[in-house]
Amino acid sequence: MKKVLVLGCVMVGMLLVSFSSLAASSDAWIPALGSFVLPGLGQLLNDQMDKAILHFAVGVGIGAVGFGLGWYFNPLWYVTPALYLGWAIYSGYDAYTVAKKSNFTLGFVENGVGFSYTF
Repeated sequence: MKKVLVLGCVMVGMLLVSFSSLAASSDAWIPALGSFVLPGLGQLLNDQMDKAILHFAVGVGIGAVGFGLGWYFNPLWYVTPALYLGWAIYSGYDAYTVAKKSNFTLGFVENGVGFSYTF
């Protein structure tokens, strides 16, 4: 049992080291992940307020219209999650490409207390 625990700790440690080296090379995945979880969040991090509002509104609209009409037209109950997932993927991709193009980085401030980000 101890060998399995030690092996698990070593694997997690290797994963964290590889993840930290990936994160140090590029931080464009942060807006992409944010926008995949909540469409518009990545655009907000990229300082694109109009696009953030649009992506959020379309995401909410897909859910509201799809599930609202799903009460009357039953196949929309099955299509709506796929449409929302497609929109979330597109929103994440858009946030990633903009962050990559504008060299988005995330780091600590000089005194180590707060965050600052540049793009």
